[in-house]
Amino acid sequence: MSALPDWLSGLPDAQRMRDTDAWAIGEQGIPGIELMERAGAGLAALAADLAVGDGPIAIVCGKGNNGGDGYVAARHLREAGRDVRVLTTAPVEELEGDAAANAERLPGDRPEAFAPAALEDAALAIDAILGTGSSGAPRGAAAEAIAALNDWGGPVVACDVPSGADASTGEVAAAAVHAVATATFAAAKPGLWINPGKAHAGAVRVIDIGIPAGAPAAPADVGLIHDASVLALVPRRRPGWTKFDSGHVLVAGGARGLSGAPCLAAEAAQRAGAGYVTACVPASLETIFEVRLLEVMTRGLPDRDGAHTEDGVDAVLELAERGGALVAGPGVGKSDGAAAFVRRLVREADVPVLLDADGLNAHAGDLAALAPRTAPTVLTPHEGELGRLLGIDSAAVKARRLHHVRAAARAADAIVVLKGDDTLVAEPGGTVAVSPGASAALATAGTGDVLSGVIAAILARGVDPFAAACAGVRLHARAGVHAAGERGVDGVIARDVIEALPDAW
Repeated sequence: MSALPDWLSGLPDAQRMRDTDAWAIGEQGIPGIELMERAGAGLAALAADLAVGDGPIAIVCGKGNNGGDGYVAARHLREAGRDVRVLTTAPVEELEGDAAANAERLPGDRPEAFAPAALEDAALAIDAILGTGSSGAPRGAAAEAIAALNDWGGPVVACDVPSGADASTGEVAAAAVHAVATATFAAAKPGLWINPGKAHAGAVRVIDIGIPAGAPAAPADVGLIHDASVLALVPRRRPGWTKFDSGHVLVAGGARGLSGAPCLAAEAAQRAGAGYVTACVPASLETIFEVRLLEVMTRGLPDRDGAHTEDGVDAVLELAERGGALVAGPGVGKSDGAAAFVRRLVREADVPVLLDADGLNAHAGDLAALAPRTAPTVLTPHEGELGRLLGIDSAAVKARRLHHVRAAARAADAIVVLKGDDTLVAEPGGTVAVSPGASAALATAGTGDVLSGVIAAILARGVDPFAAACAGVRLHARAGVHAAGERGVDGVIARDVIEALPDAW
């Protein structure tokens, strides 16, 4: 994709923001010190909103423009009557340009070298140590100040990005400040919405610093999903539609001891709007599914000891001739026969396929096997499953979520949905959509199967696969929020999320 669809709000990375700032200063004639003034004023306003009590506000300033923003904030807060303690990680004499000018304009006490003891009685601290241009592990005095802020444990407001977090990727190479809120300037950056950076940023407030629209910087390739716009892309039932017009979803999965997963996926597909759902399950277990799924058709397939075998593929392919979408993998198990069943089914199915759970594990280390498919493919792994697909440890995925979801989408030539509070949806060309979050209520068994059914129902209505995956992620997230409102975060089970799907629209 060359430009983001209009249902994504762009999250410009550090280079794009540098280009935008340079354009505003060089071609629009806006003095850099004016942009810094607006940034610092916004930072001060957020800090004033969050500071509780009469204790001083400690502002820790680095020597770059991020520190300059901190000096502006300090001036505004002092002029408003706040007790402000300005601490530096570099001598003021080393400051240059706009940062030096704003340090000189600071009224009252001069800055002092940072020491952890200066935080002890503070009501709030501002982290203005490292800015969006910083990447890699912090060093020296900056690293010591980051560690001290985290050890202190009081509320911290970050300036533009938490120091130590990569603004472009969310990666944290060593330590990063844990902020309760971040004042970010002109636009939010990817690292504020992608973990682990997201977990360090707290609440994000975007400060308008007066950069006009129309900057010629390259369009962002990461965007935040806008719920109303993406859900509006999903066709709703109309007069004259048949059950097949509403969407035909096949769910191929199940094994002895694992009947719940395909049931949840099938029921979720129905609640998300599919008009006709067929569960393709091991024949020896079909009665179980007949009892549990009143509105879902079942098709018993050849099995061995309650597990699928490759002999069942042709029957599923015949059902898929009606069109729609196929969910492959929920509860299919880890037997050799089940793995062969899934691999051949996915290879030969000529409909959109959503691959999840043990269907993903059947392709561990062999994402390239999915690339020749001509119909759309959507993968929905968690970090462990994506690690197995890529042949790396899950900790490596956790540390570099944006990098690895893009790598998987390229390798599989597929849409990859990396699940999490910051669920990432990547398409093979490199565009990534970021979910703005959900409810912790979704951290319970079976909700991944629900997501599979939801996305499949939207795919079955002919929605573009990237948009379908994003719409499904957000519908699922909203259902989680609704369910938590009814049951409480700890009381939600997967069936509650299914029941909440109609309200989530």
